[in-house]
Amino acid sequence: MKKYSAALILILILVSLQPLCFAQQYYGFNPDTVKARRFDMGKMWTFENPPLDYFEQEYNFRPTDEWLEKVRKSALRFGRGCSASFISEDGLIMTNHHCVRGILTRLNEEGEDLLNTGFYAETLEDERKVPGLFVDQLIVIKDVTDEVLSAMSEGENDSAKIALRDEKLDELKTELSEEYPELNFKTISLYHGGKFSLYGYKRYNDIRLVFVPEMWVAKLGGDYDNFTYPRYGLDCAFLRAYDDDGNPVKTDYYFKWSNEGVTEGQPVFVVGNPGRTSRLNTTAQIEFARDVRYPMLTKMLKHMYSIYYEKVMTDSVLNTKSIARLYSIGNALKVYEGTYKALLDPYLMARKKDFENKFKQAVQSNPQLNEKYGHIWNEIAESRKEAAKYAHELFAYSLSSFYTPKYFFIARDLVELAEQLKKPEDERDELYKEENLDETIESIWPADFDEDFQKKLLLVQTNILLDNLGADNTIVKKMFGGKHGTEAVEYLLAHSKITNKDEVIKLAKQGADAILNSDDPFIYFILNTRERLKELKQKSIALQKKDELNNQLLGEALYAVYGDAIPPDATSSLRIADGVVMGYDYNGTRAPYKTTFYGSLDRYYSFDKKFPFNLPDYWEELPPEFDLSTPLDFVSTNDIVGGNSGSPVININAEIVGLAFDGNIESLPNNYIYTTEANRTVAVSALGMIEAIRDLYKAERLSKEILNGQIVE
Repeated sequence: MKKYSAALILILILVSLQPLCFAQQYYGFNPDTVKARRFDMGKMWTFENPPLDYFEQEYNFRPTDEWLEKVRKSALRFGRGCSASFISEDGLIMTNHHCVRGILTRLNEEGEDLLNTGFYAETLEDERKVPGLFVDQLIVIKDVTDEVLSAMSEGENDSAKIALRDEKLDELKTELSEEYPELNFKTISLYHGGKFSLYGYKRYNDIRLVFVPEMWVAKLGGDYDNFTYPRYGLDCAFLRAYDDDGNPVKTDYYFKWSNEGVTEGQPVFVVGNPGRTSRLNTTAQIEFARDVRYPMLTKMLKHMYSIYYEKVMTDSVLNTKSIARLYSIGNALKVYEGTYKALLDPYLMARKKDFENKFKQAVQSNPQLNEKYGHIWNEIAESRKEAAKYAHELFAYSLSSFYTPKYFFIARDLVELAEQLKKPEDERDELYKEENLDETIESIWPADFDEDFQKKLLLVQTNILLDNLGADNTIVKKMFGGKHGTEAVEYLLAHSKITNKDEVIKLAKQGADAILNSDDPFIYFILNTRERLKELKQKSIALQKKDELNNQLLGEALYAVYGDAIPPDATSSLRIADGVVMGYDYNGTRAPYKTTFYGSLDRYYSFDKKFPFNLPDYWEELPPEFDLSTPLDFVSTNDIVGGNSGSPVININAEIVGLAFDGNIESLPNNYIYTTEANRTVAVSALGMIEAIRDLYKAERLSKEILNGQIVE
């Protein structure tokens, strides 16, 4: 038997205790000892109330009114769901490649595939107009809280209060639109309706594409590298705004380009339009999302991702349209799954509960606040408890164009046809009158029906029904005959009369009774779920209205207790988020604050040049002037979420140092809590973008404009 020295035994004991210490810290802790931290509610500051004293204390920098106006008017809302900015006086716009990814296929000319090849307009005349795309520039902000809350106080019930709120906001928007006829006004609800503002935007409708890299360069690593770091993506795109006369827009507000890059520890600001956060949500709301909503959606997204991944990998030639769809689903899956896992962390939940307890105590210890707001938490808890009773049934009966196979929509259209046919001719909708009937019947079968793909979607929908209703449910028994998985799918198709166009037209022409009395399982589903679905939707809407008003009261209470010290949840409105450039510890090692183009080549060769780590062939013979040591991406502690894509990252001189395009895995809890330990914003470096544009893509006209802030002839 081996003998060990006392010292070695002590070392072994200490080592063996490390996992125990870790478990005690995160899972064996007393929740009462976990405390919320100062910025758990985030750093998404509004331009109405920027924390000037905090900025000065933290960074020795106090923005002036002129600085804030320049930054606000240089930033843009990009289309529906992204951010952007002006970076030259001639209307040049910078945003992310993935913000235009869905647009590029519409811009292809004969024989083109811009996702695969990228695009560069060598002259102004070559810049390609993007139909339907617009950007908005925030010009006017007006606080209308007092007027709106006063109007709502006249309402006798939830519906009346909401109606009075909307009526007052419409009235105020009309007044401001008369004062500023050139602006579009939008309602911005802050603190869940605790405050209301009207934002006046100048809209630019003529937007033209200037430059995008290839999708493979912009999103190297695909979904594997999505929400990760170290990262090696050139996720950028450049466009231009034109005026009504067809000339490049002239603007006094744009960000200049920094030639100095960033250093670790440097303060930086992200200016953009974060889409949505739920940090003010109560524990009951968060637990409902964790225990009910996220598991349902995560399972469905996993299945959808596997379908598209198989489609991409089996195509003989990589289909950029399918890959773009795969990336979109993969992104959603990582968000939902990552957030779900984060909410299972009892340490993070304990931090949220500590904040809620302190907030609740502050309200309930003040008689005036308690009378107005003290009931909120119990009412929300009861609402979520009630919603949980039927959430699975509502999900199962609801149809979605995203994952529901077209058989269900065909069945729904046939039922609508039958019910219209039962009406007298003069009472039917126009599409179902005799002169239009043949055309309407013909259109029930989709023109782009892909039988193999629809069969795969049918397995997704089958699993949703079985998982959420259970095998003993009457509808499940009728539809699947006791089968599960692929056997259930085969059973459905074997017993259906609407699996091809000829059968659908034949059944439709047999008339209303033939349709309504059919034993087709898809038609059976529509007929036997629609009334229950209607009932569940009405219940859900009623609870949503109740929660909406309670959330508003919660926001009012938060503002009454904490004021502007806590920023409001994200609302797709313009925010400025402060942070510092900083690496972090992960996987037992250290992530550097920046990466370089050398890392792109490493991913390419390490994965044998295979999708999704493939790069264009010219990466094997790069131009000698292209410097691979140039910083490509970097990370910082700024607070961002979806909607911030395309946000400029600026230094204290309001100069572009980067372009935000993602967060890391550790950032996924951001919807509910902001942390700084390892949560990072991932940005493309300004140095990396100009190096690639100038020395790799040889886009001389563009590189000169970026560096000079104006078109250079």
